[in-house]
Amino acid sequence: MSHANQFNFLHSESLANVTLLRASMTDFAYGTHAHEEFSLGVTLTGRQDFFTQGQFQHSHPGQVMVFNPGDAHDGTSGADAALHYKMLYVHPKQFEPFLQTFHVSQPEHFRIKDAVFTDKAIQGNILRLARLIELQESTASEYDTVLFELIEQLVRYQQNAPVERHNSRRNRLLDRAKECLEDNYDQDVSLDQLSQVACMSKYHFLRSFKDYTGMTPHQYWLNGRINRARQALRQDTPVAQIATQLGFNDLSHFNRRFKPVFGLTPRQYQRLILTR
Repeated sequence: MSHANQFNFLHSESLANVTLLRASMTDFAYGTHAHEEFSLGVTLTGRQDFFTQGQFQHSHPGQVMVFNPGDAHDGTSGADAALHYKMLYVHPKQFEPFLQTFHVSQPEHFRIKDAVFTDKAIQGNILRLARLIELQESTASEYDTVLFELIEQLVRYQQNAPVERHNSRRNRLLDRAKECLEDNYDQDVSLDQLSQVACMSKYHFLRSFKDYTGMTPHQYWLNGRINRARQALRQDTPVAQIATQLGFNDLSHFNRRFKPVFGLTPRQYQRLILTR
């Protein structure tokens, strides 16, 4: 992997539930993963190619990229020019009070319908909020003002109705399988066990689970462990201790799983995120 691939994570003490990523990529490719936060980004140069929600997407300079919490996706530079972009990771709890102000029904299920679109106002507010985090000189009210304006604009891109993900018996059974994986993050759960939880044949379950989540059960299980690892890294838990607690074989194994999601080793990520 080229040294031209750079990933820099920043956060502000005044905005605890928001993290900024500044990324430059030439030959790096993200593995399939999903975040617990809303991911709101702007492509600055180059082109980012990724697969999400059953479709291939291309984000060109000036375009906005959005991943809802749980949206499985990958990502790579899709042009000869180096890819540069900024991405904000905003926890859903940060969204909810603003969404209530805008009279959004079921704010806990709010989702944005488009993965890539062009909107100068949203682009501008993402970059304004990123700049405030970079400068580290703003008050909490300044952050809240920009975030308020950003979410007000994003509401226009809300899916027409809350996604009816939990209404069918099939989806409720798949949710049970997801919960089983989440509860057993520190140990492998066999496909046979999961298919029994979901009351499906093994291979029907495998296909249904991937259609539902965008990931195989194994990818979903690994993704959950990586998200837990990131939370522990932010709390300054020693890297070796995290690897042991989450059931990774050793630090090398932990590194190999973490880096395709964040572009950095766990130790590099922790050093950056705790710097400020």
